Parts: sequence; C-alpha cells; structure tokens
Amino acid sequence: MSKKKRQLILSTFVQLYGTHANAWRRPETKAGGNPDFNDWADTVKLLERGKFDIAFFADFVGNGGGDTDRIGRQPRGGGFEPLTLAGALSQVTKHIGLVATVNTNFNEPYNIARRFASLDHLTGGRIGWNIVSSLSEGAANSFGVADPLDHAGRYERAAEFIEVTKELWDTWDDGTFDHPDKDTGQFLDPASVHPIHHHGKHFKVDTLLDIARPLQGYPVFFQAGNSEAGREFAAQHAELIYAAAQTIEEAQAYYNDVKGRAAKYGREPDDVRVIPGLFYHIGSSRQEAEEKYQSYRESHDANISNRQQLFGIDLSEHPLDGPLPENLPEPANGVGRWRQAVALARRENLSIRELILRFSIVQGHRIVIGTPVDIADQIEDWFLNGAADGFNLKPTFLPDSLAEFIDQVVPELQKRGIFRTEYEGKTLRENLGLKRPPNQHVLGKAAKAA
Repeated sequence: MSKKKRQLILSTFVQLYGTHANAWRRPETKAGGNPDFNDWADTVKLLERGKFDIAFFADFVGNGGGDTDRIGRQPRGGGFEPLTLAGALSQVTKHIGLVATVNTNFNEPYNIARRFASLDHLTGGRIGWNIVSSLSEGAANSFGVADPLDHAGRYERAAEFIEVTKELWDTWDDGTFDHPDKDTGQFLDPASVHPIHHHGKHFKVDTLLDIARPLQGYPVFFQAGNSEAGREFAAQHAELIYAAAQTIEEAQAYYNDVKGRAAKYGREPDDVRVIPGLFYHIGSSRQEAEEKYQSYRESHDANISNRQQLFGIDLSEHPLDGPLPENLPEPANGVGRWRQAVALARRENLSIRELILRFSIVQGHRIVIGTPVDIADQIEDWFLNGAADGFNLKPTFLPDSLAEFIDQVVPELQKRGIFRTEYEGKTLRENLGLKRPPNQHVLGKAAKAA
C-alpha cells in the first residue's frame, strides 16, 4: 500500500479582531458590545472555505485585576469560553477541526473527559484539546490557589491528568451501545464496560464515564512547550505541537529534538507534528509588503513604553534603547520562550525596544513578507526541509488578513501539491493523517490472548 502524500497542516489562531494590539481601533472594525457568536462563526467559516485543518482558540484564563489601567486599553470581554464556543461552532461547520484550550490546573479529569467526549460526538469527530498547565499570578488569584505547584510539578500533574482522561474515555469499548436487544432486555454487553480505579499522586477516581467513547478514540492532543520539561511532555503526550522559531535552523533543531524524543515513549516521529506560528504581510509587490510590515512595527513602537515587559518580566527600570540587562530573573511561565528571547538579544545585540518588537509583539514567531508567491516559497522551504509540518497563522487583522491569505496564498500552495484542494477525511485525525488510538483494554485483551 502506498503511503499517503505528506500534506501541509494549516491552523489559525482565532482572536476577535486579529493579532494586532490595535486591530479593534480600525475605522472598519465593529468594536465593543456583548460577545457576538456570528463574528466568530464568520471567521471559522472563512477558514473552512480555505480548507484549513484547524481553528485554534487560546484561553488566558484568570487575568486578575491588578492593573485596571492596562485592562482599560485592551479588548476584554469579547471572547467566549473555548469549549462552549466549539460546541456552538460545531453546528455551523462541517469539516474544520476545532481546538479548544483547557488548563489542567483548574479542572478535574472527569469533567474534562466528559466535555471533550460530548464535543467529539457533537462535532462528528473534529475536536482537539490544547493542553495547558501554565499558572499566572492572575489565574492563581482568580481560582484561589494559595500554594501553586512549581513548573515541574504542574507538568507532572498534567501528565497524570491526561492518563486519567484516557482511562475515562476507555471505560467503554468502541461500539458498546450499538446492539441493544429489546427481546432479551440486554442493552449492552457488560464485558465491554471497564470502570476506572485510579489512585495516583494527584487524582483518585473510581467511576466510569457517562458517554460513549469519542469518535476519534481520544480528541487530538495539542501542546506548546519549549522548556526542557515542555519538550519531554510534548514528546510523550502531544500529537501536534504549537512551536515558535524565527530562523529555519532554530526550527529544524526543535523539530528534530522533539521528534527524536518520541521513540522512548514507543512513538514514531510522525506521531508528533510540529507547526510553528507564522505572522505574514502580503503585498502585490515586495515593496508593498515591506511597507505593510514597517507600518505594523511603527504602530506597535508607540505603545512599547506603556508596557515595557517581556514574558511578565518588568523591564521598565532599564533604558528602552539600551541592551537587555544581565542576570534577569526567569518567568514562572514560558521559561523556554524566555530563554529563546534572551539568546536572540545576545546573539544580535538587540535593544530592549528591538527585542520587544522582534519577540514580544509576535510572540517569538516567524514573520514572512512578500508577494503571495514569496510567502508560498518560504512556507514550502520550511515544510520540505525538516523545519515544520505546517503553520499556525497569526492574522494581523480579521477578517481582512485571513481572506488575503486564503485568496492569494492558498492557491499557490495547492498548485505546488502540498496543500489539499478538498477535505478527504471526516474527522480531525483523518485530515491530519494521525492514528486513531485503540482502547487500552482491547489492547490488553489482545496481548493476553497472544
């Protein structure tokens, strides 16, 4: 049997107005008011028209209320809780994967397993879980976490969290509910039921889930980890990794490192897909695209002095146009990305202002600038040369920047044969070319029989 041709994965980080901090201030943007589901639905329908794999919904739960002046200058209150939004979007879309962020620090495995199983059935097998274990000060205060776990402890708890959710999804064999017998009164075969008895360090669960096993077996697992602990966690658990890299060498090193770790967990390199973030500026000419980019930089530059921070580290006591100081403390979250930023500053002798523009404004992601052909060339280069399995787009303005990419760049990618022209699978797993995980109890029976 011939192996299916490798296809580019395209995801989009869906925000209300776009990734530009001032996108809401554009004259044509409808800003303010209560959350409007139609705004989000229109964006995801646009992605589905472009044959994208994924609409990705981040969730920065628990912002805290310590800096109301800052809050007053940023769009807040316009978003929906991701799982609720995914359920609603499942009814107005047919093909695109819907990836919701859920933080393991503020949930219990039973509730999350139940919600994701429900959503997998509601979406027809199109749900994904972006697993987050970060814990900001604002989030800790919001949830009353008085004694938070450290970085390593949060990853340890998250790993056990995933273990328990898998056990819960596997409390029913596939097809358990498919053959009720009205004559005998036997609704299902008791041998297909596997109650969970988990007694671990962080969770004690004795139960079974009250909904059939997800259509995909498990929802697709997404994760973003760049620290040592994050990379190890991704190699063991993640199926698709949201990464950050600004050069192809940096991207290739991460790509090879994480995929190379997978073998120790009995996984193949292709079981782990890596999609770096991608900012882009498209023009009818390279000069027009460069002018768009410079305008983007300048519009941010004026605001940097008001928020002179990088990954939560306050740099306001240091000259904005001076070098990054030595011996700065590391943040509680995003350690790997912080180290990436510091290395960039040292390597290129960047000022604090330049570093914030290069790293904080675009979250350490790559920026591509040029005509549609130029953009496609740069995407193809990383895709074919072991740096990425796809990209998570960061549109500057919604819907305009996204429509530009779909109408101008996607046809170029399709013409090169590296991106689909139609959806081939029914589930997110099928469209991503990922294996459907078997029920661990079925595997156990087969092993005993052998």
